[in-house]
Amino acid sequence: MTVAEEIEVTLEVGQDKDLAAEPYARGAGVEREMHAILEIGVRGHGGAGLAQGRTPGGGPALAEVLIVDTSRSMLFPPAKLHAAKDATAAAVRLLPEGTAFAVLRGHFHAAVVHPGPDQPGLAVAGPGERAAASRAVRILDADGGTAIGTWLDLARRLLKDHPAPVKHVLLLTDGRNEHDDRAAMTLETALDACEGRFVCDAWGIGDDWDAELLLRITRRLHGRAGAVREETELTGAYEELITGLLGTAVPELRIRLTPTPGTVVRRVKQVVPGEQELPPAGGTGRGTEYVTRAWGEEVRHFQVVLAADPTGRERGEDLQLAAVEVAVPDFGHPVRLPRPRPVLVRWTDSPLDASRRHPGVHRQDLYQQASAAVARAYRAWLRGADGRAVADRELARALRLAGDLGDPQLLDALRRIEDTPDAGRIRAGLKDVDWQHLILSSALTTPPRRPAAGPPSAPDVRPAADALVECPDCGWLGPADSVYCGGECGRRLNGPPA
Repeated sequence: MTVAEEIEVTLEVGQDKDLAAEPYARGAGVEREMHAILEIGVRGHGGAGLAQGRTPGGGPALAEVLIVDTSRSMLFPPAKLHAAKDATAAAVRLLPEGTAFAVLRGHFHAAVVHPGPDQPGLAVAGPGERAAASRAVRILDADGGTAIGTWLDLARRLLKDHPAPVKHVLLLTDGRNEHDDRAAMTLETALDACEGRFVCDAWGIGDDWDAELLLRITRRLHGRAGAVREETELTGAYEELITGLLGTAVPELRIRLTPTPGTVVRRVKQVVPGEQELPPAGGTGRGTEYVTRAWGEEVRHFQVVLAADPTGRERGEDLQLAAVEVAVPDFGHPVRLPRPRPVLVRWTDSPLDASRRHPGVHRQDLYQQASAAVARAYRAWLRGADGRAVADRELARALRLAGDLGDPQLLDALRRIEDTPDAGRIRAGLKDVDWQHLILSSALTTPPRRPAAGPPSAPDVRPAADALVECPDCGWLGPADSVYCGGECGRRLNGPPA
């Protein structure tokens, strides 16, 4: 069985439909915001990942660029550079036969380490090329400063015309992009040029990397940020990263939102496994598409914010605000896609009904509060004794929120900087890098645990995936028990004529 025959995409819409109309409206034309959670999954049923093979046309499915920070600070201590060499060589060894790849070095400028500055394009993985790349990595030295924008731009130029459907960059740095203002290309300019061209994971090593810098890069380039606490951990982390990359099942997936007349899409962002804003990326008709990239066998959650005016609309009836679809651009393999799903609203005058929130929306709010508390605690800690009371208070707040979330990873990261268990105080002797690890941890999110199997529970507030009705006049899609069409025509769908 081929990889393509095994890929399936799933879509669920979670929301609490009730929104307040009167008496909270301050008059006609006052919009309300509906927050919905999209749960999108990709299942490969155990098949080999797309990136391990070749395209139907015979070319490599994966093009990989490995960037090694070789600024002077990588020599202090020398273990950083040694670890970077070991990890990069290990990553090269894992690249499947025929994979297109290159290794870059970065300091004030960027240069190709392999296949060499005078060689056009990318190398093709095989025994000889892998061995040559490893030899070139082993003799790297370190000097100069850090200008990450130039590193990313060289990767962009190498990958620009390559036909591989999966294009990936793995970047390692120990610094803080301190020479951005003197670089040939600033980081912001490079991110503008690179966005949508490839996926970039960014990793920190040593004691002086910047978590916000790594998150800034990966949020723009659809990747993930990480760091190692000890240099010896880097090779294992790289091997895990490349193994995960080779499990890529879908190189790109698009969320298509088609609002009904009078509805405006305010925001779409990924919220699990990390927060990432999704800007509009074109579309067809009234629909707008939002691009997500590099899916393995996984589930991600997205928060959609829609705005609509209740003036003149029916109370207590399910009305459609938008239709949600998932699309996968052609990459040479068929993919089984889910049916479109509606996002609904039920305008109500009941304060109790309108006060309910979907658990996924509430959970994301808690994560945002926890991340903000960590940021405030760090800023207060930087002030020394003057900020100690504020830092302790914000740490205690973040611990409470992590407990409410039931997130063991975040709790563990917070307890690493706590004085003693349950003390709610910051321990003495912390280094700045301890906070950088915590900031990265506070940027990761997890979905709520699914309840264990047991007695039947109350019905889910979400409409069943296949309990839908389509309006024969305007094509509106809604729950099968809808009385009226929530689209343009507003015709009666069920029951006796009005």
